[in-house]
Amino acid sequence: MDFITGFDRDQLVMMDFESCLGPDSWARIVDMFVDILPMGDLGFRDVLNNEGRPPYRSSDMLKLYLYGYKNKLRSSRQLEHACKVNLEVIWLLKGLRPSARKIAYFRKRNPKAFKGAFRYFVVLLKDWELIEGETIAIDSFKIRAQNALKNNFNQNKIDRHIEYIDNKILEYQQQLDAEDGDSDTEKIQDKIAYQESKKERYRNIGEELRTSGERQISLTDPDARSVVLHRNIINVGYNVQAGCDAKYKLFVNNDTGTVNDTHALSPMALDAKQLLGVEKMRTLTDKGYTTGKHLDICTKNGITTYSSPKEHSSQHNGLYPMVDFKYDREMDTYTCPDGQILVTNGTVYNKAGHKVKHYKNRQACKVCPVRHLCTTNKNGRFIERSIYQEALEENQKRVEENPEYYRLRQQITEHQFGTIKRQWGFTHTLMKGKQNVLSEVNLIMICYNLSRLVSILDPKVLKDRLKRLVDIFFALFGAISAILGDFAFLGNLVYHKRTGYKTFA
Repeated sequence: MDFITGFDRDQLVMMDFESCLGPDSWARIVDMFVDILPMGDLGFRDVLNNEGRPPYRSSDMLKLYLYGYKNKLRSSRQLEHACKVNLEVIWLLKGLRPSARKIAYFRKRNPKAFKGAFRYFVVLLKDWELIEGETIAIDSFKIRAQNALKNNFNQNKIDRHIEYIDNKILEYQQQLDAEDGDSDTEKIQDKIAYQESKKERYRNIGEELRTSGERQISLTDPDARSVVLHRNIINVGYNVQAGCDAKYKLFVNNDTGTVNDTHALSPMALDAKQLLGVEKMRTLTDKGYTTGKHLDICTKNGITTYSSPKEHSSQHNGLYPMVDFKYDREMDTYTCPDGQILVTNGTVYNKAGHKVKHYKNRQACKVCPVRHLCTTNKNGRFIERSIYQEALEENQKRVEENPEYYRLRQQITEHQFGTIKRQWGFTHTLMKGKQNVLSEVNLIMICYNLSRLVSILDPKVLKDRLKRLVDIFFALFGAISAILGDFAFLGNLVYHKRTGYKTFA
């Protein structure tokens, strides 16, 4: 019995690239998907050169990126190499071999177009009734930036560096004072000059930090921030917000802002509501998003929040907890466990960015027989109530009354993050700047939604739907070109006011 052997390399083989790909190949899905996109409306610009080498079509470059991000090929060098050796990529681009420079510049120059393509896809999924818009789970994940931790500074870090340099200079000066001869004097003076130059650099960084008004500054990527990746591991990166629809766990929108989730709820929720064109919506979030101001904004805009409540800071300190103080909404007063009334002067105070009112009764506290059980403050007990406390209490009541519904949050969002980070390697960004980082986020989310469709609809059904849209697209394009040139309004073309993009009915 002989071994299994390969073909003879010297034998001429007649073949076609169409037979090299399986019927359910990811390259075929990407090819049909990009063909249905209105590239010009999304912001991609195909402009022919008056001289020199002709450019590549934006659709071909987008196909290359969507294929690459799904298969852990994200750098321009990797994609350039794939164009030469990967049969699926050769089929997808019809043998085109763009250089790494061309590939890199396409991604760098089209951040708004990538965002437009993702949002257009979300609207299309809504039209296909694969996204409902009834329940949106919002969560975040962190990715590393192209900025080393040593090139990220806050004021404390700058002060530590300067203090260390001052101590080194003091050591060198003491060595100079102790030197009898002149043999090492010049070397020590050079070391002192070097430390002084470093000190001046840190002073300049400190001045730049104060001028910016930020708490920290990154030198390589100015938009990157020091974030906690997991547990106590700190790195410089981005905190990426993501909204996911509950029906098929598809991404709806994204953004990146501050290092935590405190101020992200209402911007993300309102953006999703506007994009999907729904009147009412529910959101599921963890306690990092539980901020009274944003809960109140959501409530006023027809968004019902289910955000994990935070415990009051006065709990578990051995004194009367806040739950023992009864609030009277009509009188705007609190009644303490001893039956005394705590009133407010109506002034709204700013405390660490939160707006609160104070409630107190100093006279009653002076003679209170259970004061030692209530407070250690010499002026008696006073209560800080957020002006958004009603929104916080209503949210807490909803979560406590619907525990099973709130548990859906993890089922809706956690799987996506695991897929794109662990399976697809999206743990760091190759770009600098918020808008460019979001380019990568939008590309990876398009890939995720598209790959989910293969599971939801079955590859054959999905390809049939995409093929129908491609046929409609080219039929309309031909009619427009033949009759009206560049402008036409046809019955099958639906213009979405909320996005500005066109889809097919």
